[in-house]
Amino acid sequence: MKIEKIKTLGALKQSGYQSKSIKDELRDNLIKKIKNKETTFEGVHGYENTVIPELERAILSRHNINLLGLRGQAKTRLARLMLNLLDEYIPLVEGSDVNDDPLNPISRYAKTLINEKGDDTPISWLHRSERFAEKLATPDVTVADIIGDVDPIKAANLKLSYADDRVIHYGMIPRANRCIFVINELPDLQARIQVALFNILQEGDIQIRGFKVRLPLDIQFLFTANPEDYTNRGSIVTPLKDRIGSQILTHYPEDIETARLITEQESNLVESQKEHVYVPDLAKDLLEQIVFEARESEYIDAKSGVSARLSITAFENLLSTAERRALMAGDDKTTLRLSDFIGVIPSITGKVELVYEGEQEGAAVVAYNLIGEGVKSLFEEFFPKIEKLKKQNEETAYDDIVSWFFNQKEGFELLDDVRDKDYKNMLDAISPLDDLLGKYQPNLTKADSYFVKEFVLWALAEFKQLSKHRFSEGIHFKDPYGSFISGI
Repeated sequence: MKIEKIKTLGALKQSGYQSKSIKDELRDNLIKKIKNKETTFEGVHGYENTVIPELERAILSRHNINLLGLRGQAKTRLARLMLNLLDEYIPLVEGSDVNDDPLNPISRYAKTLINEKGDDTPISWLHRSERFAEKLATPDVTVADIIGDVDPIKAANLKLSYADDRVIHYGMIPRANRCIFVINELPDLQARIQVALFNILQEGDIQIRGFKVRLPLDIQFLFTANPEDYTNRGSIVTPLKDRIGSQILTHYPEDIETARLITEQESNLVESQKEHVYVPDLAKDLLEQIVFEARESEYIDAKSGVSARLSITAFENLLSTAERRALMAGDDKTTLRLSDFIGVIPSITGKVELVYEGEQEGAAVVAYNLIGEGVKSLFEEFFPKIEKLKKQNEETAYDDIVSWFFNQKEGFELLDDVRDKDYKNMLDAISPLDDLLGKYQPNLTKADSYFVKEFVLWALAEFKQLSKHRFSEGIHFKDPYGSFISGI
């Protein structure tokens, strides 16, 4: 007989069901997963040796937890994944507002019902997917919202006086009994509301409008906080911090490979985009490098953070840029171009907080410059380093390319919206590029080669070997000294 088919208290007792607290439930199921070598937090990358071990230790210690980190660091994702460590179903007294355990009731309603009906007390079953409650801390949150209040309508309907505790309407926390309860952005919660959590976390009793209600609530609390909030909008009051067992610091991905995994997993792409737009590996690396550059940029407020959502939405915008270009040109399939990265600028400008110097530059200019910085950072992984200064008559790997541009008096225009065939012909015309790729990237596929050719041109411009000018229809490359010499 399936346990969830048990419908009465008597049948539950006969089944041998044993009650346990939610913290013991999480602990026992985590122990099983660790023993079976199972992944405890599926789909979270980059935390395998840092955050996840600390989170597992906190669960084994049966602690309430505070996840402290900048935005876009998977704090809420980790909280939701804790649901997988709960039992699939738990029994509760049918009709209970606070998910009363039939074998260990805490509310007046459940105790009265069990006294009246005994083993015939009806029970229902709660699936683990329904055992998650979440509240975003905002300044307008009240004690009534999270703890409870007196309900005059209930008092009138039941003809009860206000002295009767049955007039209480329970708030979110009592209703989350035997559940995981998450309060996001805890420092935004007013100090007087944080004080209301003291006894719930430690002693289990609550006070509602003069009623001192002894409710030994069984809740796994998990808080999230942004360290910047400690100075910007509020703080976690010290006695509350003292009652939270473990504070765990989250962080951004530490390498491009991990960042790529997250972006590809989280991107919401249409299947046709995947089929019609080919994305070279270098383009994926460049996208993540741009985000890394943003986190180091002097124009962007590091304390505010640069969310992982930036790379996710930027990747979606990147493919949409290539898709739109192909649709307008009439191409069935296309390969991503470096010039398509212009399409990620709206994703960057909406997700970074600029410092004063950045505001002076302008958000779009900062975003465009980040693309160039990303190109510079990745370039030396594939091609010889470009020295700022070189000895007289010293030859470099890029001399032939620079000479080619020196001979183009009008420069070279690479247009954004041309068809793939014309785009390839434009780049093929720069014959020294083929020699460079053949020497330093001999195993490059044909599909990737055109992106890499454009990548080389951008890098040469960033390292001041060529000049690059963005105009409405594309990019104009030119030898930086040719026009000056020809003028003389």
